[in-house]
Amino acid sequence: MTARARVPASSSNLGSGFDCIGVAIDRWLVASVTCAAETRGGGGGGGGITVRRHGRLTAVSVPADEDLLVRGFRAACASARVPAPGGGAIIDAASDIAVGCGLGSSAAAIVAGVLLADAALELNLTRQQVVEIATAIEGHPDNVAPAVYGGAVLSVRTSTGGGLVSTSLNVAADIELLIAVPPFPSDTKAARALLPKTLPHADAVLAASRAAALVQGLATGDGALLSAALDDVLHVPFRRARIPGYDAVVAAAQNAGAFGATLSGAGSAILAIAPRERSAAVGAAMIAAWREIRVEAELITCTSNVAGAAVIAATHDVRRTTHDSTVIKELL
Repeated sequence: MTARARVPASSSNLGSGFDCIGVAIDRWLVASVTCAAETRGGGGGGGGITVRRHGRLTAVSVPADEDLLVRGFRAACASARVPAPGGGAIIDAASDIAVGCGLGSSAAAIVAGVLLADAALELNLTRQQVVEIATAIEGHPDNVAPAVYGGAVLSVRTSTGGGLVSTSLNVAADIELLIAVPPFPSDTKAARALLPKTLPHADAVLAASRAAALVQGLATGDGALLSAALDDVLHVPFRRARIPGYDAVVAAAQNAGAFGATLSGAGSAILAIAPRERSAAVGAAMIAAWREIRVEAELITCTSNVAGAAVIAATHDVRRTTHDSTVIKELL
């Protein structure tokens, strides 16, 4: 039994859409799994699942049983009440998603693990179930949902402890999202630990209005709404100081014509939204601002129509399959 899947990167929050809004990005994790007899006893850590990492994933050094690919795989099996492969499994994964930079690398890995289990073991999971399983591991759906569905997505819980509802968001054709990615990561757990337990009621009201402004601003391209939406009060004020050059890069983007700029996820990457005709200038200004403090950043220009995760291939007849390096070649 084998399967291969690809999952996009994502940028979450987009300012005021904290923990509920994200957009898929054209950077990819590609992974394959070979189960049962095809491992020929080659299982190891992770209770019989071995992970072989390539590309950007070589920066990950956790044991196999803590790897998010394995956790996603096992969580999918548990959700479907199907045992993990008794003969073990090998997961090969390659990625060009920067790890720890606010581009949804963890969500991509979890979703990939869930999809590999679903395809290889014929679990027949729905997309909604994939989102629920992956969110239970990730803790919030803002990266998971766009990784699964593609495009820009809003996800909300119907009630405390209730199910997730995800819906695609429209993004106006005359705006562009740009992400400047520095070569250093940000510790997501440490960034979340900085957030206060409570906020004044007035701040909560302001946050709610700006989240609404984000949805409408994305749909219409209204600059005033987007400017307000990108000026977050829930998380950015408490995280921005952790990112060297944050204020300078944001100011450069705004001075070049962006509606605003903010953290991508918890950083270190910075996202700007700009009129399409100003996007080239905005991107160049962001890169130049970081270069002034001797940081060479990568610029990603986003589109709103990046596809969601997909199973590329799956085979359940072990006599007709061989484990090869296709997954590695796809990105490297």
